[in-house]
Amino acid sequence: MIHFKNGTEVLDNLRPVASRGTGVEHWGSSYFGPRYSTDELSPGPQSLMTQMCAGETILPHFHGVSQFQLFPDGSGTVAKTELRPLMLQYKDHHTGYGPLVAGPHGLTFISLRNRTGNSHPVYIGRPGYREALRPSKRRNWVTPTIPLSTRPVLQYRPDVSWEALYDSARIDDELAAFIVRMGAGLSTPGLDPKAGGGCYLFVAHGSLELCGQSLPRWSMVYADPGEAAYTITAGPLGAEVLVMQFPKDG
Repeated sequence: MIHFKNGTEVLDNLRPVASRGTGVEHWGSSYFGPRYSTDELSPGPQSLMTQMCAGETILPHFHGVSQFQLFPDGSGTVAKTELRPLMLQYKDHHTGYGPLVAGPHGLTFISLRNRTGNSHPVYIGRPGYREALRPSKRRNWVTPTIPLSTRPVLQYRPDVSWEALYDSARIDDELAAFIVRMGAGLSTPGLDPKAGGGCYLFVAHGSLELCGQSLPRWSMVYADPGEAAYTITAGPLGAEVLVMQFPKDG
């Protein structure tokens, strides 16, 4: 199955939610799945948007499922890494990260998981967190800032480019992440869903045409493992799309 969510709809449905780590009220919305789950067998996908308050801190924690995390707006830090739009993080399951601190004008992050599973946050240092840990590759990779094109440069781009966001020499499984840049109306085959453990597409700029859907900026697509091959087509202003594939054991 291929799942779709229009980014405008997600932004229009932001609601106040309380952080489980601090109790601070910020804003959240869902692309796919529930906001929290403690069920190991709960199916995916699960993708959530969180809009942090200015100066808010989310304490160091981990999740029981692997995730990509996008930082498309605002500013802040994760541990000692400065966050600016657009950046991408990949984090294996049971791998601690943080603190996540929003800058003076807030910070937006979007969590992407290929299954909902036991995905609630486990806060490091609180009673019982060591018992919740499981073996993991412990990858916690944050890209440098990913530049986006100006509107005319993107619209009139004559070709399609796939730019890897992580060094393939460091990867020994099916994990992959790219930014795909496409001029208006250009097409490219997507990653083969059978090759990994599920694949997300995020429209960072422009718009995307896929399986009869017209998807504007900040829209999301998820292709289940084993789904049939598909083609990505840019809209009339071109498209810059993040393509993120989970490893099979992720």
